[in-house]
Formats: sequence, C-alpha cells, structure tokens
Amino acid sequence: MPGLLVLMGSGETSPTMVEIHRAATRTLRPGARAVLLDTPYAFQENRADISARACRYFARSVGLDVEVATGIAGADWVFSGPGSPTYALERWAGSGVAGDLRARVRARQGVTVLASAAACTAGLATVPVYEIYKVGAEPHWREGIDLLEPLGLQAVLIPHFDNAEGGTHDTRYCYLGERRLSRMERELPAGTAVLGIDEHTAVVIDLESEAVRVAGRGGLTVRRPGSVVVLPAGTCTDLAGLRRLAEGAAGTSAPPSSQVVPEAAAPEVTLEETIRSCEERFTAAAGGADLVAAAQAVLDLEAEMVKWAADTEEDAGGVEQARELMRLLIARLGELASTGGLRSLVEPLLALRAELREEGRYDVADALRAAMHAGGVVIEDTPDGARWTPAP
Repeated sequence: MPGLLVLMGSGETSPTMVEIHRAATRTLRPGARAVLLDTPYAFQENRADISARACRYFARSVGLDVEVATGIAGADWVFSGPGSPTYALERWAGSGVAGDLRARVRARQGVTVLASAAACTAGLATVPVYEIYKVGAEPHWREGIDLLEPLGLQAVLIPHFDNAEGGTHDTRYCYLGERRLSRMERELPAGTAVLGIDEHTAVVIDLESEAVRVAGRGGLTVRRPGSVVVLPAGTCTDLAGLRRLAEGAAGTSAPPSSQVVPEAAAPEVTLEETIRSCEERFTAAAGGADLVAAAQAVLDLEAEMVKWAADTEEDAGGVEQARELMRLLIARLGELASTGGLRSLVEPLLALRAELREEGRYDVADALRAAMHAGGVVIEDTPDGARWTPAP
C-alpha cells in the first residue's frame, strides 16, 4: 500500500477537508484498519464527544470506519488532530507511539494524517501553544517527534499559520505572532526552516514517489532568515524541491520542479465566511422587505451549522457564533413578518389620510389617525411625509 503523509493546518473534520481525506483513503486496501489517536485532547472532559463527532465525520463524509485508540500498531490509516501538542508529545514519548509514527514514515508505509496540534509535533521542535498563548509562558520550543527527518527535512512545522482570530493583535503562526516567532526562530539549530501551513490547507506527501501537493484554501510557507517563500494551493512539487527551499538553496523562488495547477473544484467556504454571507443576504432582503429571501438566508445558515457540527476545532467557536446569529435573525424575521403584514393595510390608509388633509378635512384625517393608533399603528408627520411604526 502506497505511503502518504498528510499534514493539515486546521479544519481537519470540517467540510473544507472532505475531498482531501477522500483522496487519501482511496489508496487503502479493502478492510483497512483506521485508527484515531485521541491523545492530544485526552485530558479534556469532552474527550468522548470530540471522538464521537470525528468518527461520525469520517463515516458519513469520507466513508471510513474509524476506531479510537491510544496505539497505532497494525493500523493502515492513522489520524490525530486538535488539542495540546505538548500533552500529546509527553504521552507519545512514554508509550512508544512517537517511535511508531517515525517508523511508519521511515518505512514509507500507511496513510498518516496529522492536523492542528498533532501536526505541530511533526518537526524537530514543537510550539507549546497552550503554555505560551494561554498561560503566558516565555516563548520556547519543546522537542518534536520529527517525522520530517526521514524525509530529509530539517524543519519545524507550524499549523494555523495565517490565523486571524486576534483581530486587534497578531495571532498568525499558531497564535505566536511575528514578535514571538522571530524571537523563537533565533533559538532553533542552524539551518532549520519553518514550514507554515495555513488554515483549511493540507500538504500531501506521497512517500513512495516523493511528490508533494498543496491543497485547500491557503498555502505552505517555507520561512528562513531573510527568506519567505509561499507555495499556494494547487502547487505540485517534490521533496527534493522542498528540501532545496528549506535549505535556502533555491533563493526566494519556488523550486524549478514545482507548478501550480487549478484545483479540481473550488474549495469549500469556511463557516466564518458563510456566517458573514448569510447575515449580509438577510440584511439586504430585510431592507427590501423580501421575507422569503430573508427566511432562506436563515435556513441556509442552519444547513451550514449541520455540515460543520463535526468540526473538532473546539477553540474556533464558529458553530456557537452561527447559532447566536441564527437566533438573532429569527427574532428579526418575526419583526419583519409582523411589519410586513401591516404594510399592506397601513399604506392605503396613509394615502387616504393624505388625500383628506389635502382636501382640508382634518377632522376626518385625525379620526383616521386615532383609529389607526388604536389598532396598533403610530403615525408621525414629518416634513418628508407621514411615517408609521408598530405601536410598542
């Protein structure tokens, strides 16, 4: 069975990575054993829920039956994803899993998929994300399991490379930001490159042919002192070209063997993009009093929430954000429905009242205004004409 190493920046159990997973599993033999290593998040109280969601994702979206395990002996396909890189490192070193992972890559056998926190461990050093970003530890490295060494790469791997959650502060480079990463790079052994994988992006390495492909929504960044090269999604190269970049021998350009080819299909949009799009569509529909279009925007948002329910990136909070927006839009939809039902009755009455006033029949016009107020409509006369709102 051909060997594959798939490294993902994020989105490992989201719709954005489905096609990449499917392509990787096509190399598996019938009845292949598929294992999910839950170690990176095994300390969390919701460990069982994360594992269950991931297994459902692979079964329903990828067509792969996966078992949760703490070891990988005899596994044809191995996956590990979100959580704490350092927690995983400590347990894998003690249990022998780190050595087993290295042996898989060195033997160029099996499909190994590491994403997010697990991908962070793949280099010669690892970013202790929780300790630095959440606890406030001084920037430092921890020893990695170095799956890249058998491939001839002296590098560290950083997922979430283009993260932008911080808004007003720099959370690129797996929440390190430029200041901390620049400081940490000076502590790496001479000749070490930083390989950064953007969110919702994968680097697929065929361990037999040594072909390398960048897929998804972002790119692979090869960063060395004084040199930054970005290989965008669609880039096809090989390990020899990637080694030259990592060693600084190819200058600041992509390796000669690389090419960028169009993706077979447009990458899936992220949940954050869908949230923004649905809110914009709802606002436009509400402005035009189009209740059908407004309701469709809410339904589309709910459908996306279902698609993303298996996402195990617990820090993203995207589904909860979508849920909050959906509640708000449903409330606004109720207000629109109430107002829209009145409009067909109120506007003809306002036109009649305007005619009465033009004819000088103010007593009748005032009586009509009072009747409308009693019926739940407040009329305000302005220089630009009468305006109405539902009574509180």
